[in-house]
Formats: sequence, structure tokens, C-alpha cells
Amino acid sequence: MAKPIEIESTEHFSTVLKESRVVVADFYANWCGPCKQIAPFYEQLSRSIAKPKVLTFVKVNTEAQRALASEFAVTALPTFILFRDGTLVEKVKGADPQGLRSLIEKLAKDVEAGGEGGSSSASGSGGLAWRGAELPRGYTDISDVVDVRGLELLNADTDFSVRTLFNKSKPSALGKNPSTGDEKDWVESDIDEQMLLFVPFNSATKLHTLQLTSLPPTEGDDDDDEEPPNRPRMIKLFTNRPHNLGFDEAEDIDPTQTIEIEESDWNQNGTVSLPLRFVRFQNISTLVVFVVDGEGASDKVRLDRVRLIGESGEKREMGKLEKIGDEPGE
Repeated sequence: MAKPIEIESTEHFSTVLKESRVVVADFYANWCGPCKQIAPFYEQLSRSIAKPKVLTFVKVNTEAQRALASEFAVTALPTFILFRDGTLVEKVKGADPQGLRSLIEKLAKDVEAGGEGGSSSASGSGGLAWRGAELPRGYTDISDVVDVRGLELLNADTDFSVRTLFNKSKPSALGKNPSTGDEKDWVESDIDEQMLLFVPFNSATKLHTLQLTSLPPTEGDDDDDEEPPNRPRMIKLFTNRPHNLGFDEAEDIDPTQTIEIEESDWNQNGTVSLPLRFVRFQNISTLVVFVVDGEGASDKVRLDRVRLIGESGEKREMGKLEKIGDEPGE
């Protein structure tokens, strides 16, 4: 098996991303002690599990390839970034050999098994999260920073759990055997089409994109006599609120951003990617998503998954990269 490829330019890196299903990139610096410590393990990993055009390991010297380090928001060393089909799917900071091995092997198995769906697929609460759309380049899925214990959803039907919105598994509606009965992995509104979702974070967050997945059944597929629920049409976003808003309050105060969703915005996975005004979504501690109305005549709205795309933690400028793994003063 091959040892890691040393990236020589931005163009070289782009070529590698196009030629291999999965690419693991080690962003390092020659002065970084933890980078040197994990380098033998990384090379051994490459020699043992790399596969031509399937799983490729590369090394990116952040001093020589500053443009790449900036593009992918590398703020600590070492940083390992995993790409699938050219799309960033995971970022690992620090020298954690076993965690890195586990993540790489999981992603490689998903690829070999021909995982369906969007940029990645997984099931359950562990592993890589399913997403119904690609990530914006240079940003990652930060849904793991959500404090699920503090989630709150107003006007939700009691048959559904708010935590399912951040479930890492692929929505059952996209499977061959959609969930029925009590096995519902989505949420629906209750008395009307409005919902208020309160999302607290475990750390300061910078949001770039909000991805919503909504997979209501068509009238022909729905066994119920009621009209199928809608997808959201208009949403309003509020940031850094200490608690959830009331519906009257959400109607009266100015939102951080209002977004109208067109029918053509939804992709084949029932997912819409909503770019946010990034300068307004810096250092976010909470997010309130107000579903104002739906796109059809039904008095209910359905949501299957929510994914948050951006940066978690405090971003550092290039030239101020920190090394992770050494004791202070070393």
C-alpha cells in the first residue's frame, strides 16, 4: 500500500479529490510537535488501508500551502479533514490516533457498501451523519454542537420527538420501507402550520448554511384521509435568544434573517440548503427557527432533518495556528 501523498499545490489537491472517493488530509507544520508524534501512525494507516481511487491519504504542509489551510479553515494543528466524493464530511482536530482510525474505517466501509443519500450516510447516533445535500466548500457539519437536552419545539404534534430532527440516520421516508405506526422519525405541526424550534449550542458557533429536509407523502402515498402536511415555505431565524419565543413575539420582532423557499429549491432528497448572511451569524449561542407557513393548502408542516453548517469554536487567523497535544510551554 502507498504512503501519504505530499500535496504540492492547490491544483494538485483538487486533482486528488477528483480521482479518489475518499481523501484523508493531514494538515501539519514542521514546527508542530504533536504533528510529528502522530506522523508515523498516519503513514502506517495509509500503508495498511489505502486503496487506489477509493481511499487516499495526503499531507498538506500549512506553511507551504497557506491557501489550502485558509480555504478549509484550519485553525489548529494537526487537523485531519475527511472528504467524500470531493466534499468535506468531517474535521478532526488534534492527535487522536484511535479516533482518527475509527472515523476513517467507518467512512471507507460506507463507500464500499455503496451508501445512498447525500454527502454521507450513517445510522443511529454514532458515526457520520446523513445529509441530504452537499456541504459548502470550506465548511463542515456542526450539528454535533447542538445541546439536545435543551431542544424545544412549540406547536408540535405530541406523536413526534424534537430530537429526531438531529438524528444522524437517513430519513425513513427515503428508504424502501418508510416508517409507519409509532416508528416516526420526523415531526409535524399540531393545530396549524407554524412551529418554533429552539436550538441551544454547547459552544460558540458560526453558522453559514441551514439545511432542512422535509419529505411529506404525496396524496396517493398517504393512507390517511387528511391532506398530507406541507414543506416549509417561509422561515424566520433569530439568534442568541435566552429561551424560545412565543408566536406573537416571533411575529412582532425583527428576525436575524427571513428566508422564502421556492418549490424548485428542494432537491431529490427533499432537502434545501439555505445560505445565511454569515456576518449576522457569528458567535451564536442559540438559534430559533420560526416556520411561518407551508407551501400548500394543508394546515400542517413536516420536518424530517435539520443540519447546521459552519464553524464551531473560536476561529483563529492564519499565522496563529495552535498545536494540540503538547503541554503549555513545550
